[in-house]
Amino acid sequence: MLLVGVALLALVATGCGSNTGGGTSAKDAAAPPQAAPQQQENAPAAVQPVQQQERQLVRTATVDLRSDDVLKAIAQVKDRAQAVGGFAGQENSTRTAGSVTVRVPSAELDRVVRDLVGVGEITRSEVRSEDVTDQLVDVEARIATQRASVERLRVLFERAATTAEIAQVESELTKRQSELESMQRRSESLKGKVALATLTVQVATKPVAPPEQREAGFLSALAGGWNALLAVLGGLLIGLGAALPFLVALGVPAAVVVYLLRRRKRVTRTTEAA
Repeated sequence: MLLVGVALLALVATGCGSNTGGGTSAKDAAAPPQAAPQQQENAPAAVQPVQQQERQLVRTATVDLRSDDVLKAIAQVKDRAQAVGGFAGQENSTRTAGSVTVRVPSAELDRVVRDLVGVGEITRSEVRSEDVTDQLVDVEARIATQRASVERLRVLFERAATTAEIAQVESELTKRQSELESMQRRSESLKGKVALATLTVQVATKPVAPPEQREAGFLSALAGGWNALLAVLGGLLIGLGAALPFLVALGVPAAVVVYLLRRRKRVTRTTEAA
């Protein structure tokens, strides 16, 4: 009996050890799947920089200045643009009014607009931004696709054996190459607009006053009607004055001819009656 009891205890101990080992193996087997959620958590980190990429903005600004010396003010605007790495474009100025368009780095546009306070009195300032990020991404993707297409056609052109194949592939290659160059020019144009902002400054010796708002009423309506009547009468007089030379030049000979015809007719009747 003692030996049987010892054997049973040994079997029970062995079963517990097997269960313990199985539990450990199950945990070890479950460990690799836990790495998947960890990788999923790290996945957005790789996408995040793409979502938070810098937006490509085309910036433009318009500023109205009042200055006693228009030519000097325009010269100062151009100096400020050149000081930040920009350049002057179109210019049109007189002694009383003028305008100039300058291109400045986009990052320096706000500072240049603020510095215009030292040039003259700012009467109006407007800054606009246009997001062209999607346009640039689309153009770059189309450029990559078109470049790959051009490369494939070049391979086909090298493998062409007959004159007809060479002519057909060359025509298509020329067409796609032209489209590729057009896309590249568009991309460069958008990048140039993003890199350099456009600033238009209008300078005048006197600010343009906004139109006065008049209250509607009987007297204002009466005055408006009287002014309209005077305008109509003035137009009629102008038309009459323009037609008067023609009336004199044509009316006098016509009246003389009518008078002579009537006189001749009376003379003829008198003769017949006698």
